[in-house]
Amino acid sequence: MASSRKSQRSKRASTDLVSRVAGHLRECIEPGGRLVVGLSGGVDSVVLLDVLSRIAKRRRFVLAALHVNHQISPNAGRWAAFCRAACRARGIPLRVVRVKVKGGDSLEAAARAARYDALLSQKTDGIVLAHNQDDQAETLLLQLLRGAGVKGLAAMPLVRRDESGRRKERMKAEGGRMNEKSLGAGKAFSSLIPHPLIIRPLLDIPRAEIEAYARKRKLEWIEDESNADIYFLRNFLRHEVLPLIARRFPAYRTTLARSAGHFAEASKLLDELAAHDGAEYLRDGALRVAGLRKLSRERARNLLRHFLAGHGVIMPNAERLEEALRQSLTAKDDAAVCIDLGDFELRRFAGALQVVAKIPGSDAKFFRPWRGERELSLPELSGVLSMTKGRGAGISLAKLQAKPVSVHVRGGGERLQPDCRRPRRSLKNLLQEAGVPPWRRDGLPLLFCGNKLVWVPGIGIDCEFQAQAGDTSVVPEWNAQ
Repeated sequence: MASSRKSQRSKRASTDLVSRVAGHLRECIEPGGRLVVGLSGGVDSVVLLDVLSRIAKRRRFVLAALHVNHQISPNAGRWAAFCRAACRARGIPLRVVRVKVKGGDSLEAAARAARYDALLSQKTDGIVLAHNQDDQAETLLLQLLRGAGVKGLAAMPLVRRDESGRRKERMKAEGGRMNEKSLGAGKAFSSLIPHPLIIRPLLDIPRAEIEAYARKRKLEWIEDESNADIYFLRNFLRHEVLPLIARRFPAYRTTLARSAGHFAEASKLLDELAAHDGAEYLRDGALRVAGLRKLSRERARNLLRHFLAGHGVIMPNAERLEEALRQSLTAKDDAAVCIDLGDFELRRFAGALQVVAKIPGSDAKFFRPWRGERELSLPELSGVLSMTKGRGAGISLAKLQAKPVSVHVRGGGERLQPDCRRPRRSLKNLLQEAGVPPWRRDGLPLLFCGNKLVWVPGIGIDCEFQAQAGDTSVVPEWNAQ
């Protein structure tokens, strides 16, 4: 009899977990939507995969999975094979993505960043992750111990929009180093669409309940050997600290999740205040320094945080943020303000702050011949040069064919005459007058015919090479990526 009651409780718990996941998805994904589940092979993600596969047909959404191979563990290949088998058994398309984890102070953070970049590169309406209530409690405690602000203490939301600016800029800064291996994914994994949802439907479910579901369904999963290593901060909390807290505060998961909700509400209010404070000063992705000067120090820091977060910057610590604010407000007008923010830099130019993704410096000896192609891909300069044939406007094709044509970068001393009514002038002065930020000048593609400078993007075509009415011409266009 006792065994029967236990079986009934287990069945109800299993049904309840499925219904809660279905309820969360019903609120944010329309029927026919596309979902990609992040599949590590651990018990949480395997349970999520199993639940989603059970409700996909009923809820009428298209389900696919993605496994990220960090190439760190010697067992990484075995984990990928396990995920293939798990998806094949359920008829779910899987993509395995191999990533190169950057070195740095935190292997955990670097692996997480690489994993998110891989997930956010998928074409989907929603990315479904298997974080649970225990993960939420651990995240809040970690953020407290790191001295995080209100936004960090809000921990993980159940649903949020992808920070697409962060995704694209990070991938640009990484230089496209992901090596993808498609495993029967088909059309579900083509080019990006903007702003997918990030959904964590297990976030209000404790790990114990997830493990009970896995046992009830007789699921198999893998154990990452690094999960037992208490050198990593999260594992230290999980194995050493939280069991001790649970002895005195058994409901700590629920109460910490409630606190995270309070912090999330406070964070939203601070964002609304920042949007109000910056309404007149946030334009075209830049923040006018004049807006910061009118605010108290506390509100200025809040606006600066809001500005950085809007560009997907991982928030700097309090000292770095204060230094960024100090330099932005007090440096001389002609000073080259540049604050290192990891994958990004905070730059000041013409009275405004801009967030710039770090890219490798341009080689002064850069050279690329042009042999008549309609498009010239220049990954070293992070862009594509289009050369469209026309008539009467652009560069005279006849004059351009007189000598070999090539693309260089600025080396110093170049001169150009874009206005035939004015004398030839230094490219340095022309770029300054055009308001081109200093950090972009050395990465511009300069078109030469022989040793003569013909065209500079944003500046114009040299008078000697400008096409006249009726001339066959080429119209150049620089598309920075």
